[in-house]
Amino acid sequence: MAGKRDYYEVLGIQKNATEDEIKKAYRKLAVKYHPDRNPGDKEAEEKFKEATEAYEVLSDDQKRPIYDQYGFAGLDGMGGMGGGGGAQYSRAFHDFSDLFGGMGGGMGGGFSDIFENIFGGGGRSSRRRPDEPQQGQSLRYDLNISFKDAVYGTKAEITFQHNEACSECHGTGGAKGAKRKPCPTCGGTGQVRRQAGFFAVQQTCPACGGVGTKIDNPCKKCRGTGYETVTKKMSLTIPAGVDDGKRIAIPRMGDVGANGGPAGDLIVVLHVEQHEYFERDGRDLYCAVPVTFAQAALGVTLDITSLDGKKIKFALPSGTTNGKLFKIKGEGVPYAEGRKGDLYVKIIVQIPTHLTSEQKRLMEEFARIENATTSPSCVPLASLSR
Repeated sequence: MAGKRDYYEVLGIQKNATEDEIKKAYRKLAVKYHPDRNPGDKEAEEKFKEATEAYEVLSDDQKRPIYDQYGFAGLDGMGGMGGGGGAQYSRAFHDFSDLFGGMGGGMGGGFSDIFENIFGGGGRSSRRRPDEPQQGQSLRYDLNISFKDAVYGTKAEITFQHNEACSECHGTGGAKGAKRKPCPTCGGTGQVRRQAGFFAVQQTCPACGGVGTKIDNPCKKCRGTGYETVTKKMSLTIPAGVDDGKRIAIPRMGDVGANGGPAGDLIVVLHVEQHEYFERDGRDLYCAVPVTFAQAALGVTLDITSLDGKKIKFALPSGTTNGKLFKIKGEGVPYAEGRKGDLYVKIIVQIPTHLTSEQKRLMEEFARIENATTSPSCVPLASLSR
């Protein structure tokens, strides 16, 4: 894939760009480099093709996570992406039909004709050959993991079902010695014409599914489908520091492809459970620690339990106010070899609500010595955070 630019760079967006941001970026480039606006400009045409290819991948829920994890190599065999073929650009055409539909001027077919000329006939009229290999369907697997496992990483055993080539007929769909014969319904074309009033509509043949042939003696095990549903178990390594919603693509573990095509992928979507005591912000962890009024005023050495169960000695300085945030370096989320984020501890000063008579006497004595006014004046808000 030498010479190809990163798709995010092509569209001028960040890797965490939303779907709307991706569409907005592509729309801007498509308008700028559209062939109608740049007749005869080969450079503009190439940039238009490049932007369309980038949009096709980054707007696809299945292709984007594969590209994010494996780059261009992970897209090899996925409907021609990366090779400049035409069929893969249909998503961009349909998503922006409102944009391209008005760019024909007086050119008759408008964008649909230009689309076919640029991308080699990948427009509406192209049709896949009945015997052409097709990639199998990618599958989604939702996996719940604990907050701690998301931070430190783990291994998970997953069980899922996918379609594999039939073990009896090896994917042919026919019994031993079976042959394929032209479909009697469509005459081998894979298409049937139906009359609807004054119009004749061409549709995929319902008898052969568009293949154009039928097996005279179907395999009894798979009933002629060529595949069987199999339950799989596998161990999945979840790296440290994953976020909620992270997608992990496992190549070729989806459904088997038709006509010898490659299998789809298994897309594992991680759902991170909330923790009772800790929250996370990127590489950093946050927790709240309650202390008494006396401990906050006088200072105390606290034993703080980290997420991994380690005891951390922390010297709370005297005069600590409620809500004060302290940082403990290197006790956060791992993000590189031997490196971690930080742990932030928020101090919650608890005011006693039920005092014993002795406590009340001492507090009254403290108040007398303090001699605090009961009519305080307002102070700048900024001074309260010091």
